[in-house]
Amino acid sequence: MAQSPRYQQIKSYLLEKIHSRQWPPGHKIPTEMALSEQFSVSRMTSNKAITELVKEGFLERTPRLGTFVCNKKAESPLMEIRNIAEEVKSRGHHYSSDVISQSIIHATEDIALRLGVRQGTEVYFTQIVHFENSAPIQLEERWVNPEHAPAYIEQNFTEQTPNEYLVKACPLSDIEHTVEALLPPPRIAELLKVSPQSPCLLLNRRTWSNNNLISTALLYHPGNKYKLSSRTKVGM
Repeated sequence: MAQSPRYQQIKSYLLEKIHSRQWPPGHKIPTEMALSEQFSVSRMTSNKAITELVKEGFLERTPRLGTFVCNKKAESPLMEIRNIAEEVKSRGHHYSSDVISQSIIHATEDIALRLGVRQGTEVYFTQIVHFENSAPIQLEERWVNPEHAPAYIEQNFTEQTPNEYLVKACPLSDIEHTVEALLPPPRIAELLKVSPQSPCLLLNRRTWSNNNLISTALLYHPGNKYKLSSRTKVGM
């Protein structure tokens, strides 16, 4: 700590207060002048520390009022499939889940089209709420083709996520994503503990393994707690 740049020491101090929840979202942090006096540095140095945390989404400045701790949104890469449990743990938070449904159903016309099977075919269905620090972060509704993942329905999804199991059982070869913003139906809003008037992000996902369509999923996220990102490398 003593060998790190002075502005980095201030950043570390502020982050420790935020991560430990001593300063919860909405908390007003000390002024640049107060931090300058506390760490015996120039105001420019404390400003640099705060500015970086603003850019990283941990703090937000409100003109004439001060700088406050943000309710930082969870973020997932759009063009990758990652285990949500590992995402949550990577942020230093606690992950848990609630399996609402795990059953064998007959595919409706819509599900049959999405999963590439005949209408009425028996398929596996799971509905799971994923939590970050006890707050719902995602509602996952997934339909799986039993022909390609026959043991799916037998898994204990309180010990592993559907994603974790399917990646092992059916190595990923292709994915399809579409994203939309919507007002959640009442049943979705209730499970995510949000108002029906609170916008949500819906990720439609289909996955293939060796050209076999394995699963189709609807992933609902509270819009005020979650964002999806994408980064693409282009030729120069």
